[in-house]
Amino acid sequence: MKVGFIGLGKMGTGMAGSLLRAGHQVTVYNRTPAKAQALVKQGASYAATVAEACRGEVVITMLADDSAVESVVFGAPGGLGDGLMGSLEKGRIHLSSSTISVALSERMTAAHAAKGQGFVSAPVFGRPEAAAAAKLFIAVAGASHEVEACQPLFEAMGQRTFRFGGNPPDATLIKLSGNFLISSVIEALSEAMALVGKAGLDQHQYLDFLTSTLFNAPVYKTYGGLIADKKFEPAGFAAPLGFKDNRLVLAAAETLRVPLPLASLIYNRFLTLLAHGGEALDWSAISQLAAEDAGQARRAA
Repeated sequence: MKVGFIGLGKMGTGMAGSLLRAGHQVTVYNRTPAKAQALVKQGASYAATVAEACRGEVVITMLADDSAVESVVFGAPGGLGDGLMGSLEKGRIHLSSSTISVALSERMTAAHAAKGQGFVSAPVFGRPEAAAAAKLFIAVAGASHEVEACQPLFEAMGQRTFRFGGNPPDATLIKLSGNFLISSVIEALSEAMALVGKAGLDQHQYLDFLTSTLFNAPVYKTYGGLIADKKFEPAGFAAPLGFKDNRLVLAAAETLRVPLPLASLIYNRFLTLLAHGGEALDWSAISQLAAEDAGQARRAA
């Protein structure tokens, strides 16, 4: 397939690379052009503008937050159609893999429909190493024929795709709820690790016990290892993104009138970490706060 790919951060670079290895014709765009060079060397075409990335059958966006997505999709204020929305031909598909607000997903669903363009929400689960290895899990929602058209792309980027019906914002909510669960595991592991650590027990031995018994799951293994090793740099998923996602899940919960007490606690954990200079750290660095509360460690400086 002819595919445009917009957003070449750690996740986007891995995803675009997987598409190239699967034989798709990929045109890449990034606000910082230098980030595209490695993919160009692998066979990608370079787009100097968003519009140039919108000439294929599907254009994928993988961007950091609502602001970045709005800028790319709707264009700069007064930009006279310089965004994706004004460049994508009727019948072509925008596949959104960014973790964004439900409200923005709803806005894009309506806007694309009004212009006769397809819109599929397909956020992904997995860290950068999973993206590079085409081992992502993909949550998808959108019109059935549009999802089917994108299936070869899902197969190239992920190990399994889960379909959640025809309403794109539903996949967005699935993604936010999933990241809430991951951050909840990080917080619970952080507190448990602080407890056994304060007692003088070996945290690595404790983690081996957990993940060899009832907690034999990737999320415990991955984040337990980062917490035990205190390995928060380079960030696989940076703390500001974790903060953003918890803010968005709380916004969705407010709209639906669903209390999320634990999400509120974690929101403040991230806010505290950022207030003390943790912007460059992995989101698992909130474990430092539990350790500090136990008198074991200092906050990020």
